[in-house]
Amino acid sequence: MKKIKTAIFISGRGSNMNSLIETCKNKMFPASIDLILTNNDKADGLLLTNTNNIKSYFFDKNKFEILAQKILLEKNIELICLAGFMQILSKNFIQNWEKRIINIHPSYLPHFKGLKAQKQAINAKAGYSGCTVHHVNAEIDGGEIILQKKIHLNENEDIESLTKKILKEEHILYPKALEITVNKILNNII
Repeated sequence: MKKIKTAIFISGRGSNMNSLIETCKNKMFPASIDLILTNNDKADGLLLTNTNNIKSYFFDKNKFEILAQKILLEKNIELICLAGFMQILSKNFIQNWEKRIINIHPSYLPHFKGLKAQKQAINAKAGYSGCTVHHVNAEIDGGEIILQKKIHLNENEDIESLTKKILKEEHILYPKALEITVNKILNNII
C-alpha cells in the first residue's frame, strides 16, 4: 500500500501530532509520519519524536522556511500537517505546497480566526465553537475547510473547560481530515 510521506510542523506540546502519529501506525492508513519540524527547540512535542523514532529538526524562525523546504524535498515529503505551529508561513512557501498543507484550528471557522480562539468565543458569549481542519492559504485560518466539529458552550463555560472539550474533538477530527486529504492526493484530486 502506498503511503503519503507526511511532515508535521509543531511549536508546542504536540498532542495533535501524537494523535496523527498513532493513527499512521495502522498499516492500512494511507499516510506515514516521516518528519517533524519545529521552530522551538524546547517544544515538548520533540519528546514524542524520540519515543516514536521519527526524525526531527529545529530551525530558527528566521531561517525556518528556507531550511524546511530543503529538508522536505530531500526527504520526499508530499504533505505537511500543522499541529500547534506558531509561525505564519509566507505566501511563497504556501504556494510551493498548494493544497499540501493542512492545519487544525480550535474554532468553528470562519468564526474566531487567529490566536486565542477559545477566549474569543467566551468573550463573544458564543453558543458554540468547535474545531476545524482546513487547507492553508495566504489568509490566516481562511483556507478551504476539510472537516469541522461543532461544540456547544455551556452557560458557565470558561477558557480552560472549552479548551479541553475542543482538544478532545481535535484528536478525533484531525486524523479523519488527514485521511480525506491523503486519499485525494492518491486519487489525483488535489
